[in-house]
Amino acid sequence: MLTSKLLHPEILSALGASGHGGGVLIADGNYPFSTRANPAAKRVYLNFMPGKLNTVEVLEGIKDAIPVESAHVMTPDDGSEPPIIAEFKALLPAVPFSTHGRFAFYDLARDSDCCLVIATGEQRVYANIYLVIGVVKP
Repeated sequence: MLTSKLLHPEILSALGASGHGGGVLIADGNYPFSTRANPAAKRVYLNFMPGKLNTVEVLEGIKDAIPVESAHVMTPDDGSEPPIIAEFKALLPAVPFSTHGRFAFYDLARDSDCCLVIATGEQRVYANIYLVIGVVKP
């Protein structure tokens, strides 16, 4: 029996099989999962209904299960920062963040290091976050 917050067996399996430098994409409901993420990455669909589960809720479950080395977020081409990014930063206060335009973010998620793609029912736009897994220190 698990005692952590995260209980989803497929997500736990994918995280357990990943390692330092692996990537986890938590994507909003508009994200093109089938074409703009590593085809070899494990896909977990949590987008049961619009608004259920959202990216912030999924990040809350993931953030304590892995060491997060860095986080990458998608921003509009005008360089503005969507409000959801502040929510991401509040959950990961010690983690460095990088911003990417839409197509640069897609390229990051298509990289062979992306090992897990989690589809959410998030309805806010630009509500995507890519986590790079860090090292578990002795």
